[in-house]
Order: sequence, then structure tokens, then C-alpha cells
Amino acid sequence: MSKPHVTQGATQAAIPGQPTEGPLTHEELQLAGRNHSMPLEALREDVTPAGLHYLLIHFDIPHIDLNEWRLTLGGAVNRKLELSLDDIKARDAVTMPVTLECAGNGRALLQPRPLSQPWVLGAVGTAEWTGTPLAPLLEEAGVASDAVELVFTGADSGIQGGVEEPYARSLTIAEAMHPEVMLVYAMNGNPLPPQHGFPLRLLVPGWYGMASVKWLTSIEAVTSRFMGVQQAVAYHYLQGPDGPGLPVTRIRVRSLMVPPGIPDFFTRRRVVDAGPVMLRGRAWSGHGEIERVEVGIDGEWMPAHLEPAQGDFAWRSWSMVWVAKPGDHVLRCRAMDSSGALQASEQVWNYQGIGNNMAQRVEVTVR
Repeated sequence: MSKPHVTQGATQAAIPGQPTEGPLTHEELQLAGRNHSMPLEALREDVTPAGLHYLLIHFDIPHIDLNEWRLTLGGAVNRKLELSLDDIKARDAVTMPVTLECAGNGRALLQPRPLSQPWVLGAVGTAEWTGTPLAPLLEEAGVASDAVELVFTGADSGIQGGVEEPYARSLTIAEAMHPEVMLVYAMNGNPLPPQHGFPLRLLVPGWYGMASVKWLTSIEAVTSRFMGVQQAVAYHYLQGPDGPGLPVTRIRVRSLMVPPGIPDFFTRRRVVDAGPVMLRGRAWSGHGEIERVEVGIDGEWMPAHLEPAQGDFAWRSWSMVWVAKPGDHVLRCRAMDSSGALQASEQVWNYQGIGNNMAQRVEVTVR
């Protein structure tokens, strides 16, 4: 597995999405400084603390005055709604553990490397989200019969692909009516932190994180497909720069391991003592329940023990005892879900570096 290198200084501006075999660029380092991964040792926790949960901010964190903020639900509806946060909190509340993962998780491991946020493996986290289901609000507004999609728009805006617009994504009416889709205002029992979408965000369990629009300000029913940049250009499986490709939706099956032992500071290579070593990790998928996890020790795959699922849309804990013998070893893990999908040993490359769910590789020295 190739490892990213750090450049001492970019000689020219990087082109977003342009694959490169060179070192990390100045632009990638800027993105990496603004966003952060979940440290893999946090996989020990059933629920990820808000400060350790992965974070991706496309543009800027908007400043929102709660006294003036309102959510509007309009467009092709029979009754336009305008709701304060108190109005939303007064509705039926649901708390649900949900695993969110960035669609670009693992991008920095691809060669050539697509230029964007340089995730390695930690762009994931599981929180307990509290909010109200979206479907009853849609029923109250009365979505018109000719509406085909709902457009969810956040308060953040910027320029991407030469286009200036707010961050916005859409779901079909049928997708939005799923009972698990929620408007959430709390994370792990506390109000949403500013970086996670205060005061309100959309939550689309089972989908990659790009669908769960933060800093939500409006929901609009539209009678034709939404063609915003984040919907029609970004987040597509492509083999080259020209689209349209297949849109990214649900999370591909993945398993990650808590790196055992202790790390070397710079390389992160692990060091453990000989003897029994408990290997632990988590597995999740947006396409069905996790049915099996296997751990590879120097190429030999063995089944791991699965704990009961935390919820329909949250990761599942697994464990296995490894009797470690002195020397250098390579550990891997892979999961299979109820759809029959199994993590591949190597990633199939794509132009935007999306949906990278290759089996994790952990290099370990046993002393």
C-alpha cells in the first residue's frame, strides 16, 4: 500500500480532482488542516465523542443567529412551512446511533491520488443523533404529485468547479420519506457543535456523509432533477474527468481494526509483545447487516467474533485473539454484509477517489 509524502512547497496550484503521483500539495495540506479524521483507537468506543468524530467542512462554518434562523419547507407543496428550532424540538423526538463515513475515506491511499481532501482511513464516526423524522413534516406540507425531488440547502456557500452556490444536495421523494431520515439538532445528548451543523442538519442513515446536509436552512420540493454541483458533478463514480458516471449513495461495506500495541511516532507501525493479542474493530455497511468479519494474518483469513449490532445504521463490534509470534507481520480485516458484498483486498481506482473500502492493512512488529 503506497504512503503519501509531504511536499516542501508547491510550485503551482493543484487542480481539484486531477490525479497525481506526486507528493501532497499545499492545497491538500490546507484541507487536511481544516478537516480531521477520527483516530483509529477511537474505534474502541461504541459512540464517538463529538471532538473525535470525523469532520469535513466543504466551505466555511457559517455564523448563525438562532433568533433569526428559520427552516423553510417550500416549493411544490400545498402548504409552505417556516419553523424555528423550538418548533422542530416540539415535535416527536428520536435518538438513534448512526455511523457516518465520508465518501472519500481512503483517497490518499490511491495511486495516482485524486487531489482533494487527503483522507487515509479515519473519515468515520458513530454518534447518537437526536431529532425529528422528516416524513411527518413532508406530509404536513403536502408534497405536490408532480414533485420528483427535495433539495436540501445549507447556510454555507463557496466556489467549486468554477460555480458559486450554497452547499445543496437532493433526495428523491421516496428516499426522503424513509422513516430513518431525520432533521437532527443534538449529537451525543448535546446541541450540535458549530462544526457539525448547528442548529440543524439533515441525517440520512446508511448514506455517505455528503447527503447529510449541515446548517440546514431550506427544503424545497422541485418538479425536475436538481443539478447543483454537489449533486450532478461531485460524488460520482468515474474512471475519467468526463461524467456523468454513477452517483454515490449508500456506504460500501467496510471493517476497520483498532491498531494493536503501541505505534512508532512517525510511521505509525505497530509494536506488540509476543503472545495472545486481542484484536478488535468495527464493521458497517449501508447495504445491509454485517454478517461476517475476517482477520487476515500474513494472508491467512480467519473468522472474527461478532457482537450484537448497536442499531440498524450503526457499526458492529468484532474481536479475535491472535497468538503473535516474533517477527514482522501484516494484519488485515474485511467484512461481508447481508447483500453479499465483501470488501476487496485492493481498491478499484476511480477518478474522484470515492467509495474506497479496500481491506485495511496494519504492519506489526512482534518483539
